[in-house]
Amino acid sequence: MQSSLPKNDHALSDFTAEPRILAIAALAVPVALAAVAAGFALLKLIRLATNIAYFGQFSFADLKLGSAHLGPWSVLIPVAGSFIVGLMARYGSEKIRGHGIPEAIEAILLGRSRLDPKVAILKPLSSAIAIGTGGPFGAEGPIIMTGGAIGSLIAQMLPVSDAERKTLLVGGAAAGMTTVFGTPIAAVMLGVELLLFEWRPRSFIPVVVAAVTAAVARSALHMPSPLFPFAGAAEISVMGLVVWIVLGALAGLLACVLTQLVYGWEDFFAKLPIHWMWWPMLGGFVVGLGGLIEPRALGVGYENIADMLQGHLAPQALLLLLVVKAVIWSIALGSGTSGGVLAPLLMMGGAAGAALSCVFPGQSPAFCALLGMAATMSGAMRVPLTATFFAVELTGNLHALLPLLTACATAYAVTVLLMRRSILTEKLTRRGHHLVREYSVDSFALTRVRDVMTRAVETLPATMTLQEAVRFLAAPTTAHPSFPVVDAENKVLGIIDPPTVLRWRRAGRHRTTRLSELLARAEVPVAYPDEHLEHVVTRLAATDLSHLAVISRESAQIVGYLGWRDITMARAGSEAEKEQRTAFFGRRLPSAGARIRDRGGLASGAEMP
Repeated sequence: MQSSLPKNDHALSDFTAEPRILAIAALAVPVALAAVAAGFALLKLIRLATNIAYFGQFSFADLKLGSAHLGPWSVLIPVAGSFIVGLMARYGSEKIRGHGIPEAIEAILLGRSRLDPKVAILKPLSSAIAIGTGGPFGAEGPIIMTGGAIGSLIAQMLPVSDAERKTLLVGGAAAGMTTVFGTPIAAVMLGVELLLFEWRPRSFIPVVVAAVTAAVARSALHMPSPLFPFAGAAEISVMGLVVWIVLGALAGLLACVLTQLVYGWEDFFAKLPIHWMWWPMLGGFVVGLGGLIEPRALGVGYENIADMLQGHLAPQALLLLLVVKAVIWSIALGSGTSGGVLAPLLMMGGAAGAALSCVFPGQSPAFCALLGMAATMSGAMRVPLTATFFAVELTGNLHALLPLLTACATAYAVTVLLMRRSILTEKLTRRGHHLVREYSVDSFALTRVRDVMTRAVETLPATMTLQEAVRFLAAPTTAHPSFPVVDAENKVLGIIDPPTVLRWRRAGRHRTTRLSELLARAEVPVAYPDEHLEHVVTRLAATDLSHLAVISRESAQIVGYLGWRDITMARAGSEAEKEQRTAFFGRRLPSAGARIRDRGGLASGAEMP
């Protein structure tokens, strides 16, 4: 059976994959191992800083901050830590301030995936000091930034492209997240949903290699997995579904409130008449006061997450922890200190879910805490799939997959409807950047030249002289400046426009010279009716022309004309078609795309403008 595809389409494939993927995947292994070492060192540094600050011991032992004796003097510990972080940010690198993930996104999208070597050193150090001195943050943001910096630095030493450098950066970030939490699948999903800004084998495969390598290395270091074992199961029922949805919606609202708190305090600090280096000290003072009220709110707080998943905390204790943690975390983060958002979101979401369990008959506090954790993370960071798999891997509980997916999707729906930006992208917007995190098939990959080209083409004969061409282009009746020149067989010799004619005149070409002579050696960029616009756009951009002649593959004769206006109107019409709605009884309402065509923008037989 003969194929119906045009000749040029036989080379097309679903994905743009090349054997070089294997080389980048191989590079992802040392990147992952370096990120694992950095993650392991960060966790040890946090313990060391905690033990020195609160226990007076130079030790890497896992001493629980909740067991420390806190007196009035302890208020100064977070202040001192914040002062050190402020100095490191001002005289080291300002990029160590904040969550870590927005900075990684900014480097990927705007910095050609290049990170400063100082970030790889100062980010884990500053985070260890901030968290170890009581900062209510998580280690995931700093290690994602650090792992990404390691991947970027290794890539910068090698002859790789920007896209490959981005892949290694994200691979390092995924390996770092896997090291801290033991969640390789969620780390890969975080890369897909948040960092890669594409879905291609060239990036997906190396990131998977990095995450898997980190998971194996983590196991070799005897790090616990799952981090928070939880064996509770949920009954799949109508009532259960209602609970999952309600908890997800409430977690989405909580995510909105927490996001507004963080940036509200950031705005407050920006108005202070002091240098930003001193802001973390003010935030640290509030952290110290919060620690006197509820010591559990200080530090990473992994033990609090474990207690919630075991149902060990009373509702009053949960509410106090939620309020104190939300206040000190939002103020400290808004002050610009170094720390992550993921673990605090888990803790606050878990506290809210467990506290709300009393209003849902038959629901255990531990299971509601799990749903609240994942859903709050999903809503605040806009990563529903990452949050779902993250909770499953953290607990090792596959039975909770359906409830988690329901709650996370609900929270995601709430926040995308109520907030224009997430807790991560809001920071980038405030720096003057705009992100679109919606992925779709490029309409240029689906549209052929014949669908949008102008068919009624006005051409100039090759026998026309240069003087006649000048007179024609300058005539008031000439509708546009660019015209194809054809011979007696209607084959294109080239395209002329006023700049081309002016160059000829300046070069001293005689006015009686025919266009056929002037274009004798000209390279003629053309398009074919069966080509897709994604290929033609690149070709057109490489020329100084505003139009391309469209010729038949069989006869090489001109059959149409394609310009930038045709291409832009094709994009506008395709986007408008997506918004088309169907009225009663299947009658289709006129779409914006149809209205564009009615104005002549996409009419295949329209005259050239």
